[in-house]
Amino acid sequence: MDWQTMIFQFLGGLGLFLFAIKYMGDGLQKAAGDRLREILDRFTTNPVMGVLVGIVVTVLIHSSSGTTVIIVGVVSAGFMTLRQAIGVIMGANIGTTVTAFIIGFDVGAYSYPIMALGAVLLFFFKQNRIQNIGQILFGFAGLFIGLEMMGDGMKPLRNWEAFVELTVNFSEHPTLGVIAGTVFTLIVQSSSAAVGILQGLYSEGLIPLGGALPVLFGDNIGTTITAVLASLAASVAARRAAAAHVLFNVIGTIIFMIFLPVFINYIEWITVALGLEEKMQIAFAHGTFNVVNTLIQLPLIGLLAYLATKLVRGEDAMVEYSAKYIDKSLIGQSSSIALGQAKEEVVRMGEFAVSGLQESMDYLLTSENKHVNMTIQLEEAINNVERVTTDYLFQLSKESLSENDSRLHHSLFQNIRDIERVGDHFEKLVELIQAKDANHVNFSEEAMQELMEMYDLVVDTVSLAVLALDKQSKDFAREVLSKEDRIDELERVLHKGHILRLNQGECSGQAGIIYADIISNLERVGDHAVNIAETILENKHYVM
Repeated sequence: MDWQTMIFQFLGGLGLFLFAIKYMGDGLQKAAGDRLREILDRFTTNPVMGVLVGIVVTVLIHSSSGTTVIIVGVVSAGFMTLRQAIGVIMGANIGTTVTAFIIGFDVGAYSYPIMALGAVLLFFFKQNRIQNIGQILFGFAGLFIGLEMMGDGMKPLRNWEAFVELTVNFSEHPTLGVIAGTVFTLIVQSSSAAVGILQGLYSEGLIPLGGALPVLFGDNIGTTITAVLASLAASVAARRAAAAHVLFNVIGTIIFMIFLPVFINYIEWITVALGLEEKMQIAFAHGTFNVVNTLIQLPLIGLLAYLATKLVRGEDAMVEYSAKYIDKSLIGQSSSIALGQAKEEVVRMGEFAVSGLQESMDYLLTSENKHVNMTIQLEEAINNVERVTTDYLFQLSKESLSENDSRLHHSLFQNIRDIERVGDHFEKLVELIQAKDANHVNFSEEAMQELMEMYDLVVDTVSLAVLALDKQSKDFAREVLSKEDRIDELERVLHKGHILRLNQGECSGQAGIIYADIISNLERVGDHAVNIAETILENKHYVM
């Protein structure tokens, strides 16, 4: 055997296959629109809907790992509970079998003209929609060309006695097959690629059915590692979602290994009944495994969540991102009470903003990523509550409001805008601190003390503005204006000191730029606190 040609051809085909799956998935995702998180949020209210959403999203992006990584991010952001996530993960496992069925249909002969058509749409058309279709076709064709290259590279193995003995061992010792499938999928980071390779081996007669099925089960376990890696730096809830994914596939594998002889007989029977080709046999086995596994474990989602919670211990600091106080039925019944509920949501947004500023300050002090994760949650919570509350206030504007309620209604729109901008600023502050750490920039002790003084004053000012909003207190509002004067004065003093240190060579230019940007962002946060206070004092001047 020409080992070099065989290995190079296999690796080249594998690389093309992995690229094609990702490229096609990206095209499908663009064509579907960037609303996957919204779909996941809106349609996962019960486990069955969660499974259906998992299937649809995985078909759209062509990757169960991709869906699960999205789920980890959504759970980490507080947009989904662990129970909701488990249902979507089950659906993702079913959705990923679509690739195996596509491979089962032998369209390889048409892959080159399909790729050519995709290239024409990509390079000779400017419309995004047509380019997305071209990307899908190009990736679709590349998938089959990659498979063909891998298959050609593996053909010489049928004459290698050691490999034949190994595949026979998989039949005699199925556990070895499970381990092999798990390890290989861990390496290639794609269950679709692993299953595609298994289809190629089986169709070439390089592995018997009794050896192929345990490898297939192992492929399903191996694909969970992507979610595990994605969750390592995420919240406790996200790590629990990843653990539930592992548990789901491990439990399913144990069940199917117990009934392996029965499953082999089922695949042999359905092969004869439907006249299936070898690749399609593996596709049906893959689909049956995931569908039956989901049907068995769907009623046990509570148990899976409990086990995941026991495996991944710790208190999870989750932000409740959805609206708490808004009740649309109140709009027609009592516009005054409905307006009060809207005000409570705006105050809650303000509390999120204060927490986000505090988290960004803690990140500056400790450089711990948990503070970054929390600011992301808080910013997304602010944005979500902003959308819901703004829509609620628009509906409320159609009702008859008293003069006082009308003024409050108008003020709340302004308050929402300012609080959302504070969220943008603390997000920017975190980015600046990340840039400082990434570039190994260190602030002097004096500069850190100055930043902490500015941070403390700004956090106090925003907290007071939110309190003034909550109590509708003009006294608190006037105190906010007084604190803002101190912020402006402190900003001028700090900028002068900063320029002096630069001139004396006590800090680097890069450190100086980041320092100045942090000060400027904090000063703008103070301006938005003033905006909130001025709405209470009925001042029409707002800082944009």
